[in-house]
Amino acid sequence: MAALRRMLHLPSLMMGTCRPFAGSLADSCLADRCLWDRLHAQPRLGTVPTFDWFFGYEEVQGLLLPLLQEAQAASPLRVLDVGCGTSSLCTGLYTKSPHPVDVLGVDFSPVAVAHMNSLLEGGPGQTPLCPGHPASSLHFMHADAQNLGAVASSGSFQLLLDKGTWDAVARGGMPRAYQLLSECLRVLNPQGTLIQFSDEDPDVRLPCLEQGSHGWTVTVQELGPFRGITYFAYLIQGSH
Repeated sequence: MAALRRMLHLPSLMMGTCRPFAGSLADSCLADRCLWDRLHAQPRLGTVPTFDWFFGYEEVQGLLLPLLQEAQAASPLRVLDVGCGTSSLCTGLYTKSPHPVDVLGVDFSPVAVAHMNSLLEGGPGQTPLCPGHPASSLHFMHADAQNLGAVASSGSFQLLLDKGTWDAVARGGMPRAYQLLSECLRVLNPQGTLIQFSDEDPDVRLPCLEQGSHGWTVTVQELGPFRGITYFAYLIQGSH
């Protein structure tokens, strides 16, 4: 969890109602919305409108674009990013994918969702985002990834993205992480793909995913290193 430690060791997060960090991560805070509200409200450096922990869209487009190409039977391809935060993953797919995509980013932080909607629509001094394909669309919604009932019906997305969300939710207890996985698989098309991006070692993550995704195929690909850290893409796939 080196990347999590690097990102969250911020003095400004020691204030407020979250329990303080004592030189390391306070596990309960990672599953607490107030921490993420405070983080997403932090001023951004320079003119960069998004904040990525782990990495951004550019680092994983080589993995994502072939998956979009393979799934062109569904057009536009429906993509769900759970725990999207203010990452560039959704916006990168929307603005740079040459394939038509219908992207939805959900997050339980209203601060993050408001920021991303402002970025999409073009807030003060900003230009609205333009799609990379004329049939592409992008939306953001305030929702809890552990309960997606108000977001989508079963089997309605061809691609699900989880960049560090399992890592954060698991800090509140493994039952929450398994609930997250269950909801992701519920809304995933039986021929679709769920990708979890993490720096957690496969010896730890794979047994958990295999336990929680019976009937699905679980594989792993190494990514990076990015800024000195090796990451992993855990792919959970149905029949193709």
